Amino acid sequence: MAQDAYNLETHPLHLGLGATAQPQPPFTGLEWYQSYAARTAQDGAEGRLVSMHRFSENWDSWEMHPLGDEVVLCLSGSMTLHQEHADGATAVVTLCPNEYAVNPPGTWHTVDVEGEAVALFITAGTDTKHKPR
Repeated sequence: MAQDAYNLETHPLHLGLGATAQPQPPFTGLEWYQSYAARTAQDGAEGRLVSMHRFSENWDSWEMHPLGDEVVLCLSGSMTLHQEHADGATAVVTLCPNEYAVNPPGTWHTVDVEGEAVALFITAGTDTKHKPR
C-alpha cells in the first residue's frame, strides 16, 4: 500500500479513538479549527490534535483547553510560555529546543518569542476558548 508524506506544519494530524491517526486538510488559519472540531467531534475529549507552528511574534491572545492537557514542545528557537492555572497560580516557563511543558486543563496560556521559534503541540482541543491578551 502506498503511503503519502505530509508536512505537519501545513497538514495537522488528528489522533483519534481506536489508536487512529488521521491526516487533516491544509491548515488555513484560525477558521480551520471550526471545521476540524466538526470533523473530529465523534472522538470528544479523547481526540488529540498534533500540529506544528512557526512563530516570529508574541501571541496576541490567550487560549485555554478545558477538557485535557496540552503538550508544548519547542523544536527550534526559544519561547516563553505564560500560564494562568485554574487555581489562580501563575507560571512562566522558558522552553529551548527539545524541551516541553504541559498546559493542564483549564490553564490559560500565551507565548512570547524572541526571533523565531517552532513548536509542536499535542492538544485536547474540544471547547478551546480564546481571549485577548
